[in-house]
Amino acid sequence: MRILIVTDAWEPQVNGVVRTLQATIGELRAGGHEVGVISPDLFRSVPCPSYPEIRLAFAGWRKVGRHIRAFAPQAIHISTEGPLGLAARRWCLKNGFPFTTAYHTRFPEYVAARFPISPATVWRFIRWFHRPARHIMVATRSLSRELAGQGLGQTMMWERGVDHDLFRPDRAPHPAFAGLTRPIQLYVGRVAVEKNIGAFLECDRPGTKVIVGEGPALADLKAQHPQALFLGKLGGETLASAYAGADVFVFPSRTDTFGLVVIEALSCGTPVAAFPVPGPGDIVTGGAGALDNDLGRAIDTALACDRADAEALGARYSWTNCTAQFAKALTFVPSEPAPSTPLGAKELAA
Repeated sequence: MRILIVTDAWEPQVNGVVRTLQATIGELRAGGHEVGVISPDLFRSVPCPSYPEIRLAFAGWRKVGRHIRAFAPQAIHISTEGPLGLAARRWCLKNGFPFTTAYHTRFPEYVAARFPISPATVWRFIRWFHRPARHIMVATRSLSRELAGQGLGQTMMWERGVDHDLFRPDRAPHPAFAGLTRPIQLYVGRVAVEKNIGAFLECDRPGTKVIVGEGPALADLKAQHPQALFLGKLGGETLASAYAGADVFVFPSRTDTFGLVVIEALSCGTPVAAFPVPGPGDIVTGGAGALDNDLGRAIDTALACDRADAEALGARYSWTNCTAQFAKALTFVPSEPAPSTPLGAKELAA
């Protein structure tokens, strides 16, 4: 199949959306599909306010349409709600070309964390953008229910995967961990206001807090929390060694739709502490970690978890399964009904 993916989030950004697209595209191509990408690097662009790593492309629907026609796709997937996504959406509607979309970010909450805009206002845009899509790909059952509540019932599951050859529990701890006071509590991800990292750093718990990542809030958090260790951006085996060497992985975000870093940490055998919200609430079950509205209490509980349980849960996620779900959604099979009973209700109520 000739599959065209349109995305405003692309290299050199390092985030869950880009990494998911890269892994999925790699699996699709390995499976014999021909995949094209329309991304900001094909056009003139400017940095996105408050998130300069994202480039906002200057590309109208006619210009994007020329790229679409040149590739001659059999399927079009619009990954983001940015300028390129808007242009591709318009071209598809004008030409009667069916398309799928994805809901990667809890956009109303994300915008509200950065700008004085009501989530209800943003939801109107979300409904308008996604309503014409044949399928909306979502990473969790919680998102399926949330979108169904907004009148967007055409969701299909598109979970996430882990490179188990890279993220595994037998990695030696990161060299920076030598001599640190245990337990080591690790955060990995973008260092920005919507990630709620302050809630983690303000937890009064013994041990050492370690932050891996970069972002606009980095300087302020360093100044406010000099006792924490900030390692900057890590990747590959170095990142895997940080996961494997930590005693607990802390995920304080309340706005992520999934949290790719959560399953990477689990794959390394590191239990997860998080708030009981969509994303981690769909992933963290059994003895693999703890969900609690008191993040400090979640950390305490997660530290007592069996690392083998965390590893076993992480092993459930693979890029092969993730890509199979993506390819299935492109075929326009009937949409999957949103579950009426919250997944992991017992854990979310803990």
